[in-house]
Amino acid sequence: MAALMIQGCGSDVGKSVLAAGLCRVFANRGLTVRPFKPQNMSNNAAVTAPDQAGRTGEIGRAQALQALACRTPATVDMNPVLLKPQSDTGAQLVVRGQVEGVWQAKGYQDRKAALLDVVLDSFRRLQAEADLVIVEGAGSPAETNLRAGDIANMGFARAADVPVVLVGDIDRGHVIASLVGAHAVLDDEDRAMIRGFIINKFRGDPALFDQGRAEITRRTGWADLGMAPWLAEARSLPAEDAVVLERSGDGRGGKVRIVAPMLSRIANFDDFDPLRHEPGVDFGFVPPGQALPGDADLIILPGTKATLADLAFLRAQGWDVDIAAHVRRGGRVLGVCGGYQMLGRTISDPDGVEGMAGSAPGLGLLDVETVLAGAKTLRHVEGRLTPSGAAVEGYEIHIGRTDGPDTARPVAMIDGTAHGARSGDGRITGLYVHGLFNRAEARAALLAEVGAASDGVDQGARVDQALDRIAAVLETHFDIPALARIAGLI
Repeated sequence: MAALMIQGCGSDVGKSVLAAGLCRVFANRGLTVRPFKPQNMSNNAAVTAPDQAGRTGEIGRAQALQALACRTPATVDMNPVLLKPQSDTGAQLVVRGQVEGVWQAKGYQDRKAALLDVVLDSFRRLQAEADLVIVEGAGSPAETNLRAGDIANMGFARAADVPVVLVGDIDRGHVIASLVGAHAVLDDEDRAMIRGFIINKFRGDPALFDQGRAEITRRTGWADLGMAPWLAEARSLPAEDAVVLERSGDGRGGKVRIVAPMLSRIANFDDFDPLRHEPGVDFGFVPPGQALPGDADLIILPGTKATLADLAFLRAQGWDVDIAAHVRRGGRVLGVCGGYQMLGRTISDPDGVEGMAGSAPGLGLLDVETVLAGAKTLRHVEGRLTPSGAAVEGYEIHIGRTDGPDTARPVAMIDGTAHGARSGDGRITGLYVHGLFNRAEARAALLAEVGAASDGVDQGARVDQALDRIAAVLETHFDIPALARIAGLI
């Protein structure tokens, strides 16, 4: 019943990447490994493999990546509680892959302890099928104001009796204070769960921080389990948190320029990771407060967790004006999921599934209308793009149905059914398929429409190779035998 929990001194310290790397390390040693995150908060989600009843669900993107690192299909037990923020104070609650409503922050704090039984049940299911479970925490256990009823960090670790390794991020500075400070504020029982620490994202000669690592050990008594260098390969992995988004700094040069506005509730933005690797493409997200560039060849409207709210946000930034000018100049626009919904004439939310009930005019670039109602669509899809016939695969994860005259010109045939919509001149397109650019064949066909060539690499192969390279680095820089002993493997 071996297990190891990776917690961090804060968000974005690299827990997800290190957990994925360790999953691949132990999988490469012939073990059956499973990833687990009790509670996640992210709008980057993935669709799981069907269960025995044929039902799919959704989990955090990082756990789907970690499942890939373990070379196993993703299941809802790997992330039993997922919060998908829809506003500054409210989030959609997903339990074992299925929506259970929208919860306000205060109300959820009162309820989350009741979800511990669900979390522990999922964890035990994974333990029963694996030699080792690698668990990822959320945020930091040192956020003691959130300790009551906690199911994400020490609340889970103690309930499941899983030993913890704490990660400090040296790239952001004050790593000694972060680790020693966590030791100081944790209560005795929580502190006793931590068996060692790891330093992440070090740049330069590691010997320069030998004294610092010794100081952390002296002040905490925790074992020094290693220090990971800056993992450049992590750039090839799908990110979970929008904090990583930044505009491309490459400059246009002779490249085709593709941009996407950074919506306030942007979701599944890893859809566009493959574009970052294309040598003929300058891709970047445009942050709030900046205009969409006038020399863009293609504007992509990404997915969002709150379509109506982000449509209002888009207009508040003046991006609707930029898009209209782009179209007048002959530019192309692609909408994915929520971005597809925005391209139509109207969006209606009669039941308030995303917040307040209401409707709003869309951007009017496609002759379609969207109604946000009904059950959430969660499915893997395969098909071919039109008119190229290029094979495409991905997944749908959305609420709502989009219909109208422009759907008579579909963007793809998915499972034998017309999907998406295209304007009469072919320059405006929209569809619900996430992962649109992952397959090299589909990406090449889409880039050809804007005059760019493709490198011909499937994103799945790129990610898998990156996981192997990260695992090789961790083998060198971490005390893997000590981690195995802590986990209970030896």
